[in-house]
Amino acid sequence: MCNRQRMFGLLFKSAQHTLLTLAKDDRYIGAVPGIVSILHTNGQDLNFHPHVHNIVSGGGMSKDGVWVKEKRSNGKFLFPRRSMEKMYKGYFISHLRKYITTGELKYKDKAALQNILSIIDKKKWNVYAKAPFGGPAQIVEYLGRYTHKVAITAHRIISIDDKNISFRYKDYQDGNKQKVMTLSHVEFLRRFEQHILPKGFVKIRHSGYLHSKDKMSRIAEVCRQLQLPTPMPRVAIPTTVRLMLQTGKDVTVCPVCRIGKLQLVRTMIFYNGRLIDVMQLRNRGSPRIKKQPA
Repeated sequence: MCNRQRMFGLLFKSAQHTLLTLAKDDRYIGAVPGIVSILHTNGQDLNFHPHVHNIVSGGGMSKDGVWVKEKRSNGKFLFPRRSMEKMYKGYFISHLRKYITTGELKYKDKAALQNILSIIDKKKWNVYAKAPFGGPAQIVEYLGRYTHKVAITAHRIISIDDKNISFRYKDYQDGNKQKVMTLSHVEFLRRFEQHILPKGFVKIRHSGYLHSKDKMSRIAEVCRQLQLPTPMPRVAIPTTVRLMLQTGKDVTVCPVCRIGKLQLVRTMIFYNGRLIDVMQLRNRGSPRIKKQPA
């Protein structure tokens, strides 16, 4: 499937442009909110259904660095839904046409592509908006559903035989009823592989006052103004712990006796025909060796 990186990126850009533009309007916030965006590519039946979930703060930071609360209340959405739909659609289609003009989008049949654009341009686009979360616990629970899960988790798979795989899914078109779907091995794999992201693609992105540069200082200032607890400092997780979380294996266990623990003494690399201690390197980008004292 071609154009995945380009089109997934456009989903993020369109959502962030829409939310940040509306947030600048004094009728809604008049400031820059914090946004967490997460790419989700599948539905319950494993079909290809790419979309972006966005969590938006109920307020934002003004140009003067002052917290501004959202204007709309009484259960209303942060921004008018129809405004979000029109702006998102306009941004997405205009940039899609730009990609076609500049040759950034790969396609085989230009006439068919133009026909699709004509059809979607005439349709009303829908934005799904939810009521505000109750608190941090609800946000963490919501994020956990989409951040690090694969297209289907093991507990939904009911049976596997020589030909078919059966799994549970929720049919949103039929009152969210739990149903069972059976697919051949080939069809199951075809659907599953659609959700493997391009190498290096970032599926969780932050924008607004949560963008990466000086993010922690802005978050600390928001907490100070809202009289919230000071953010916890970042924790450096050792590589050995990361590997254990990912693989379930403790790489520090001695491979011979399986009892003792290995300890890092020093790290060596093979450079210019000899082993060099990495502590002698000037920097990671340019492996030049420091001059040894005479």
